[in-house]
Amino acid sequence: MRAESVLCARCQNRGVSQASSAAELVRARSLRRMKALATGLFLLAALIYVLTRWWLVGTAPAWVGYVNAAAEAGMVGALADWFAVTALFRRPLGLPIPHTAIIPTRKNSLGRNLGDFVGGNFLSEQVVVDKLDRAGIASRAGEWLTDRDNAERATTELAAAARGAVQVLRDEEVRQVLEQVVLRKVVDQPWGPPLGRILGRVLEDGSHRGLVDLVCDRAYEWVRDNYETVSRVVNQRSPSWSPRFFDSMVADRVYSEVLSFAWAVRTDPEHRMRAAVDRFLIEFATDLREDPVTMARADRIKHQILEHPEVRNLLGSAWTTAKRMFLEAAEDPDSELRTRVREGLRSFGGRLASEPELREKVDGWLREAARYVVTHYRSEITTLITDTVERWDASEASDRIELHVGRDLQFIRINGTVVGALAGLAIHTVTHLLL
Repeated sequence: MRAESVLCARCQNRGVSQASSAAELVRARSLRRMKALATGLFLLAALIYVLTRWWLVGTAPAWVGYVNAAAEAGMVGALADWFAVTALFRRPLGLPIPHTAIIPTRKNSLGRNLGDFVGGNFLSEQVVVDKLDRAGIASRAGEWLTDRDNAERATTELAAAARGAVQVLRDEEVRQVLEQVVLRKVVDQPWGPPLGRILGRVLEDGSHRGLVDLVCDRAYEWVRDNYETVSRVVNQRSPSWSPRFFDSMVADRVYSEVLSFAWAVRTDPEHRMRAAVDRFLIEFATDLREDPVTMARADRIKHQILEHPEVRNLLGSAWTTAKRMFLEAAEDPDSELRTRVREGLRSFGGRLASEPELREKVDGWLREAARYVVTHYRSEITTLITDTVERWDASEASDRIELHVGRDLQFIRINGTVVGALAGLAIHTVTHLLL
């Protein structure tokens, strides 16, 4: 009853889940019943001893002496085993007898010994690797993933984990990381040589010609559609004494020549103007790679661009957009992202099931990972046991252990009563036969 009441109070104070609390209450009731049974056998032996002893005072049949001896030895065995079992968890009858209340007084030492036992016998490299080899994890995982329902389940779990990880991230902190990491990396790298190399490859491939064609087309269209602008510029630049009709003739001539030139550049791929643009771009690409002045100007432009507030806002908005798109894709079972992940898992599972080389490679990775963990972190894992036991209150630790193993320990008391009675009966019998 004591263990059950203590357990109830502990569960309420610690907020233990209902399922766990119910399971421990069942253990407490079972322990109480076994204690009652063991104590009942002792009381039965005591009652039989008293009755047979009273009978032996007068005239009693011979067999009563045998029963009395068995009952007396049964009581002794019951008391001895009760003392032994009780001494594990508390001091019998509260008496300060040496080497009792072993668990409360030696809790920390027991925790360290338990940690050493687990580390030496369950977390050794040989044991873990042997278990992995016999488990055949890669083969079983491959067979499991080839099933569509299992692949869907794995995808759902991965999506849930990914959603949780992304939602935990604070947008402001992500923006700061992007600014500190991405922008700093960009700022630290010179722009001139990389841009020069890229521009050089583009010019070698001729990929820039489409852009040149577009510029030529837009230039021709602008000249074609802006006769009045060209005329106004000519009139503004002409001398004040020049006659108006003469200015109009000059403007018409200039416009006609500019339009003809724009048309020629637009329609002739080998036009000298296009060749001049190519030469300029080639020289500019070379200067970006080799000319210190041009490289310095590129870096100044880089700083002007990256220090602009809109660039930082662009990083923040890019993260917000990417986060929203990812969460929507992870939430939708039919999204392209989840479909690709699901099919990728099934394909990988099929390869694991059909390719021995891949299975051996995956099993090898698992073995190496297990070796690394048990070699470098075995002490940290076993420390979890020792630290947990050390944090327990002494009486609480005793109650916890008794709750889990105390029921089986009551069989020691029961066996002690029975074996003691049989031993007493045997001793009494041998004594009468020899004397």
